[in-house]
Amino acid sequence: MVLKNNTLKPFSENILNFESVEKEVTRISGKLKDDILRVLKRKGAVIGISGGIDSSVTLALAVNALGADKVTGIMLPERDSSPESKELALKLANKFGVQTIEENITGALDGFGCYERRDAAVANVFPEYNPKDYKMKIGINHSGLSQFLPPVFSITIINWEGIEKRKILPVKEYLQIVAASNFKQRSRMSMLYYHAERMHYAMIGTPNKHEVEQGFFVKNGDGGADIMPIAHLYKSQVYQLAEYLEIPREIINRTPTSDTYTAEQTQEEFFFQMPYQEMDLIWYGLENEISADEVGRVLNKKAEEIVLIYNNLRRKQKTTEYLRMAAITY
Repeated sequence: MVLKNNTLKPFSENILNFESVEKEVTRISGKLKDDILRVLKRKGAVIGISGGIDSSVTLALAVNALGADKVTGIMLPERDSSPESKELALKLANKFGVQTIEENITGALDGFGCYERRDAAVANVFPEYNPKDYKMKIGINHSGLSQFLPPVFSITIINWEGIEKRKILPVKEYLQIVAASNFKQRSRMSMLYYHAERMHYAMIGTPNKHEVEQGFFVKNGDGGADIMPIAHLYKSQVYQLAEYLEIPREIINRTPTSDTYTAEQTQEEFFFQMPYQEMDLIWYGLENEISADEVGRVLNKKAEEIVLIYNNLRRKQKTTEYLRMAAITY
């Protein structure tokens, strides 16, 4: 999809629209089938399903490639998960006729000290915090993206009355919260591979293009998989496939969420800092060396703002490069 320096058609808000979604679905499904059966020599596919748009489209593509009887959806809730995630995952599985397995990973996370380590870091910032009386989340400053400022994370706690308190998150506590929370993705990866190996199936990852290339994944967690069939797709293109594949409307309309912390939090709030519709076009412009003037004209933004966002996206990609690296060997 990347066309360096020149594009086949003028840059516009529709530049990422597929000429034929059916053709793209057929292409991905055919390659997925070949990769699973011929390259990996596995009999089927295991996919973690969360009621999110990416995992839903990935599951639908796998069913399209292999048939429902060769695809298993694994639900991996834990005590912080939204109940809606399981409800939507089951609706998805029923829609496509796939077998599901539920593995609650709360016990494993307790064993790792995931919640205890995270909550201790939160209490260092807010001494009054305890998980019985408060929900919590962390987020990134949105203004920094258009000001060429380094990311500054804040932490928010919310009591049972809905009263919020927010502070800038010190580096030490930020690192501890993230490191503890990453037990969730790594535990899910381990469970997915358990089921994949016992059935001689491939484990199919669900990250999209932005998650892979901007580093919104956990190394050896949700970044671990045998195949990532939508890793080349911008978020808006994932939604195009979702419409064609007839993903349940509740999933399509659901706001993308990290579903990691006890308080509700969107992916935009936690990491991306802008709506995916804008981010897709700016990222495409950056990759294809389209001038900031042209991108700004389409998005009704000043060229100077686009330049700053370009620079911040480059920095985000550079600082997360280690996540995409294989282990260094000697």
